[in-house]
Amino acid sequence: MIVRLLERLAVWLWPLAVANLLANIGIVVTGAAVRLTGSGLGCPTWPRCTDDSYVTHPSMGIHGAIEFGNRMLTFVLVAVAILCFSAAVGSRDRKAVGLSLVVLLGVPLQAVIGGFTVLTDLNPWIVSLHFIASMAMVMVCLGLLDHLRSPTRPAAPRHERALALAVLVVGWVVLYLGTVVTGAGPHAGDAEAVRNGLDPAVMAQVHAASVYLLVALTVALLLLVRRRGDRWLTVVVSALLVLELAQGVVGWSQYLLDLNEVLVALHMLGAGLLAAGFARVWLATRAHEAGDQPGGRLLAWASGSTATR
Repeated sequence: MIVRLLERLAVWLWPLAVANLLANIGIVVTGAAVRLTGSGLGCPTWPRCTDDSYVTHPSMGIHGAIEFGNRMLTFVLVAVAILCFSAAVGSRDRKAVGLSLVVLLGVPLQAVIGGFTVLTDLNPWIVSLHFIASMAMVMVCLGLLDHLRSPTRPAAPRHERALALAVLVVGWVVLYLGTVVTGAGPHAGDAEAVRNGLDPAVMAQVHAASVYLLVALTVALLLLVRRRGDRWLTVVVSALLVLELAQGVVGWSQYLLDLNEVLVALHMLGAGLLAAGFARVWLATRAHEAGDQPGGRLLAWASGSTATR
């Protein structure tokens, strides 16, 4: 009975994998909303909201409601992750099972890291770890999507793969430096939260320099793949470059406008999209076999074939 239910759920693996990605990017944006509204300690302890209750109370005001609401979204992530993992098991696709399991286990791990941010009164270095862990989750979700539906392709030439890896590594540096800038800035999540003590203007310049390097590497990769005539890689790398430029515009705008809250939230959304883009480009330079073509395994299951199982 359970096996049959899992097999029926397998036809929903692709939309559930998409939902996994969107949910993990979405939780980053809602987390930004918590910080930008000064609600980071709206629930002053963890795992309870207060010492006496797991839920917020009207006396805690809007900050308590916002922080508690963000915590409740974790259960949405858990539900989506469980459904996605179950669908992967039903599809009998081992790689899909492994990737979806990483996401499933990562959600409670993220909740624990989030708990430590509260217990340490929003220590900026713990907050940075919380954000970076979310970016890692986004990349794993993208890896699952790439595995399920991506064109059959050989591996790109070695120098292109090396350049794509450089984009991925520098991209991680850019994301991390962004958290350091945030830790030095005014949006602490609570009026009493300490900052990391670094000069925000200096760190913003360091962060910008890393972005310039990232854009230069991406442009170099785009020129190489265009010269070789690889249409798929050209589309993927071009999309990443557009994201990087858009994120740069938002980043400079928020800096010039004294960290406008709406722009900061858009910048957080952009960070999640960039994390997915870095993983997309790196994976696109790797070989992808015929058995992993769009819907291949699921279509085989639907037709009763065991050839790809």
